[in-house]
Amino acid sequence: MAISHLTAETFDGAIRSGAVIVDFWADWCRPCKLLAPVMDELEAEYGGKVSFAKVDVDACGELAARYEVMSIPTVILFRNGAEIKRFIGAQPKSAYREALASA
Repeated sequence: MAISHLTAETFDGAIRSGAVIVDFWADWCRPCKLLAPVMDELEAEYGGKVSFAKVDVDACGELAARYEVMSIPTVILFRNGAEIKRFIGAQPKSAYREALASA
């Protein structure tokens, strides 16, 4: 599997069922760029059990506003469409693993 790039049109369908981790990011954000390989590694480990997606806040500002993303990167873990965990700022891989273990 690969990390999906979501838009306003595809977002709700993508988070509707199962566990989905969504990275709200922007191309100009240095911490976002540092987080990208961590998300790639987690997707390789958890792909199939958890879906991984990204939302470009510059292209999809309405989604960022809807989820009150005030700082990037913001990573939100959804379970069947409901937010169950939020990370603000880049976190160590172990923090995401801990959240994914209970997803």
